[in-house]
Amino acid sequence: MGDVMRVELLTVGDELLLGDTVNGNAAWLGRRLADHGLEVTRSVVVGDHLDVIIEAVTSALGRADAVITTGGLGPTYDDLTRDALAAAAGVALVRDPDLERRLRDRVARAGRELRPMALRMADVPEGAKVLRNSAGSAPGLRVELPGGIVYALPGVPHEMRTIMDEAVLPELADLGARPVVARRTLRTVGMWESDVATRLAEVEAMDDVRLAYLPEPAQVKIRITVTGPGAAARLADAEARVRDLLGPVVYGTGNESLDRVVHRLLAERGATVATAESLTGGLIGAELTAMPGSSVAFGGGLVTYATEAKERLLGVPADLLAEHGAVHPDVAAAMAAGARDALDATYGLAVTGVAGPDPQDGRPVGTIFIGLAGPGELSIVIAPRLPVPGTGIEVRDVIRRMTVVHALELLRRVLLGLDVDDRSDAAQTDREV
Repeated sequence: MGDVMRVELLTVGDELLLGDTVNGNAAWLGRRLADHGLEVTRSVVVGDHLDVIIEAVTSALGRADAVITTGGLGPTYDDLTRDALAAAAGVALVRDPDLERRLRDRVARAGRELRPMALRMADVPEGAKVLRNSAGSAPGLRVELPGGIVYALPGVPHEMRTIMDEAVLPELADLGARPVVARRTLRTVGMWESDVATRLAEVEAMDDVRLAYLPEPAQVKIRITVTGPGAAARLADAEARVRDLLGPVVYGTGNESLDRVVHRLLAERGATVATAESLTGGLIGAELTAMPGSSVAFGGGLVTYATEAKERLLGVPADLLAEHGAVHPDVAAAMAAGARDALDATYGLAVTGVAGPDPQDGRPVGTIFIGLAGPGELSIVIAPRLPVPGTGIEVRDVIRRMTVVHALELLRRVLLGLDVDDRSDAAQTDREV
């Protein structure tokens, strides 16, 4: 085998092909394998068809050192992975007495009657190694085929993860010659993916350094991977260069989300924030209450979706609303001040705009105003430039999620004393008082 063990993923199930179930298993496996220095070269989804599963497994072993399958190990007749592996190996399915005994004991402890169909989970390809499932009923399987090894895991996520961590990963680490790998993920906000990549061209050119860009609404995660001797020290150098090239658009690392950063900054300053939301309908408040202990920094929120609610609950002047409508920078400023005062917070953060799918008050879809009111006379309104991809409900969802990110980023910059104008082409300042 080469320096890095190559692994292909094969997820089995009609529900995955038809979109009834999101393929979270493949995403988890990809991350887990990469963290252990193993290279995932391909991920394939197939339906519950015997011939298709057989062809997919044998084809994958023509390219990779090992294949990991998920799904198709249950008790019903459309669970065909074990049958496919037996056929690919040219052997019969045989009943494993130990598995049968465990199944019977498990059902008896639950006070249920054992259905004959359930015993299919005790059938394994002759010569296969059974991978014990301490989290459920269906065992995993290890089958040696011409060209490599297949690890078959259940599709139930917590069962798959248990077998993977307890049985598969330790063996893969022993089989593959693991290189020294160091990895770090940086989080950025307010910069387009192409702009991020352009700025980091010199880091891309560094020896044994790989960058991966993982875009999200108004954010880009950058995964830095360094291999070879001295990987940890060279990772530190690469990270320092990335931070130097990108500046304050880098806001966190690993799983440090933007809302957590904002909470930390508020707590360090003994400050609180209150929200007033129109188009986002409470999404900013939901983001700011996702972590335990949020009440230390989050003073509360008002969802003033209707124009009348902006006047009655936030004190937005009626003549302002009558003259300009609800989507206007002065309305955003008044909403922010109203939230701050109504909930006795240090800062008020407000959003108003047009999420679509139709224009409003003569404003096109994607028009957003974000207001921030702080101590004293601090009042800032920004108008992010949001892309409007596609049509319909997809546009609305993207705009709402991007608005949440831009609102939290405005507050982060103010708390850090950063220039709110220095936000790349992803946003512009409409007014600052």
